[in-house]
Amino acid sequence: MKTAIRRQMTIHPEVMDVLNDQIALEMHASASYLAMASWCDQRELTNSKAFFYKQAEEEREHGMKIFNFINDAGGAAISPSIPEVNNDFEGLREIYEKSLDQEIHVTQSIYKCFKQARKVDDFASEVFLQWFVNEQVEEEDTVRSILDVFELMGDMPLKMIDERLPTA
Repeated sequence: MKTAIRRQMTIHPEVMDVLNDQIALEMHASASYLAMASWCDQRELTNSKAFFYKQAEEEREHGMKIFNFINDAGGAAISPSIPEVNNDFEGLREIYEKSLDQEIHVTQSIYKCFKQARKVDDFASEVFLQWFVNEQVEEEDTVRSILDVFELMGDMPLKMIDERLPTA
């Protein structure tokens, strides 16, 4: 697209495209975490409920951070449509396992964005994305630590496991 706006962009168009994809992924992750929080809420698993509501808000904030960055760099951020999310889970451990899978997927997507920024010498985007790279290390570590609690507690009742889990 050859518009006056595009010619004045500081963000590379290819990076803008992958970042718009990342916005959609972050917003889908937020919706997924809301579904997980609701499942926990219905079963009065208060720590897990709080954890997933906080995760939902964090993912939304990440999406908005990217959205604002694209627009601030002269690009055009696109409000994504959110595909359907899973609302049915077999158990709490499964939810945390799905959460880890989701975080790994988000990490790989962030790496893709970072590589694209580096490939086209979009230094501002590369620096911006460094925060997300660091954030994803923390996100994955948090969920892995929670899954370790499941290993340690074995077949204890869910309520007892939930009481030992962090809320954020």
